[in-house]
Amino acid sequence: MTEHQESGNWYLEVGNCAPIEQGDFVLSCPVLIPTGEQIDGELTAIEDQYDVIVLSQSCDLVAQKPKIELVLVSPVWALSRFSGTKGGFYASKEGKEAIRRGNAPGYHMLSKCGIPCFDDEFLVVDFHNVYGVSFLSLITMLKKQDKRLRLRPPYREHLSQAFARFFMRVGLPADIPPFR
Repeated sequence: MTEHQESGNWYLEVGNCAPIEQGDFVLSCPVLIPTGEQIDGELTAIEDQYDVIVLSQSCDLVAQKPKIELVLVSPVWALSRFSGTKGGFYASKEGKEAIRRGNAPGYHMLSKCGIPCFDDEFLVVDFHNVYGVSFLSLITMLKKQDKRLRLRPPYREHLSQAFARFFMRVGLPADIPPFR
């Protein structure tokens, strides 16, 4: 494992034999997206690929026998690509700042990496689209990668907390009126 001091210790570089943990990055991870159509009683899906980050809890992943069969992952975008794709508000300074401050539910910003061989750009995690990837498939994919990036504590827990806030949000049918 290699720490990188300039990035504020946000990341570690781990080898392909390291156990999967929450906060691990998986590059070009294939995911299945159901189309909603059925052909001969079979649900159809398309396969797409994303760079993703693992959201499932490490304690469910690192046991002798994992406690889960599907690992929850979320797409990760370079900020320049994200703001270029989303356009509008998220392309503006105000939009980027809203994500950075945690005021854009559904998105979470990660610092630049600075570790050689990895992108050195701010990253945006997109909680609007989460996927379940087979644990065994993920192990196979990670063994093919020479090394991978891992988010360190407390940044990993901060990511988890941001996902929890997005997932648990509640819209009330009638809110308390503002005090004037």
